[in-house]
Amino acid sequence: MQDALFGAEAERSAALALLALQIEWGADEGLSDLGIDRFALAETEPALPPQHPAGEHAEPSGAMAIAVGAAPLPTPAQASPTRALSRPTAGRPAAAQAAALAATAGTLAELRAAIAGFEGCALRDTATNLVFSDGNPEARIMLVGEAPGADEDRAGLPFVGASGQLLDRMLGSIGLDRSRVLITNILPWRPPGNRTPTENEIATCLPFVMRHIALVAPDILVLLGATAVRALTGQTQGIRRVRGRWQALAIPGLAAPLPCLPTYHPAYLLRTPLAKREAWADLLALRERLAT
Repeated sequence: MQDALFGAEAERSAALALLALQIEWGADEGLSDLGIDRFALAETEPALPPQHPAGEHAEPSGAMAIAVGAAPLPTPAQASPTRALSRPTAGRPAAAQAAALAATAGTLAELRAAIAGFEGCALRDTATNLVFSDGNPEARIMLVGEAPGADEDRAGLPFVGASGQLLDRMLGSIGLDRSRVLITNILPWRPPGNRTPTENEIATCLPFVMRHIALVAPDILVLLGATAVRALTGQTQGIRRVRGRWQALAIPGLAAPLPCLPTYHPAYLLRTPLAKREAWADLLALRERLAT
């Protein structure tokens, strides 16, 4: 009896651990009450028609032609609806759609509305909230991070979790706070499980970031982490090599290049406390630049 109870408790603990792992990886919706036995499906799947050598295209005839005609492939309209996924318009890259939408935005409110209506990035479908920006749109300093995390996704604001609290302390150490800066990210939606954004996701959302910077027109741009640096400057060197080095960044819509300071992302500093000394040097360089 005790063995049976112990086995049931162990099975329950394993199931809860698996559920917690799925939530951590970004699963936030169950589409079925029952699991799917993929092995059983494999046994019942119909055999594929014979393949012809490359360059040969045989037309179905006889019984095969009747079978093909009687069972056409289902169209998207016939598929059972679950949750509509965002997809770019056929024949037009998502990045081009983003660029066209961004160009029409003359204010930050219009840009936010354009991003909210954009259907070219699938991250929109897995995120809880759009994370646009936080702080003062008229500030001299604009900070650009990587992407929202779980806390930011829930709140709809950038840098509100542990890394955001560290960022607030970093800014406070040189006499700044969120009323004197504007904060945003390369991506406005959280990648599931806080994974690193893909190159395609970055390229798709980059026109929105560029337009965001142009509309704010800050005096100084601070890039937090390797993803922001690579996306906006094209630098392929590691963040340890480029941090602390001022660069001039050309932004479409601005007459002159912006002075840009790459530094560590606060999340990296939480994982690597020894790097805080270098981050402090970068903050001092930022404070000195502000004084000029």
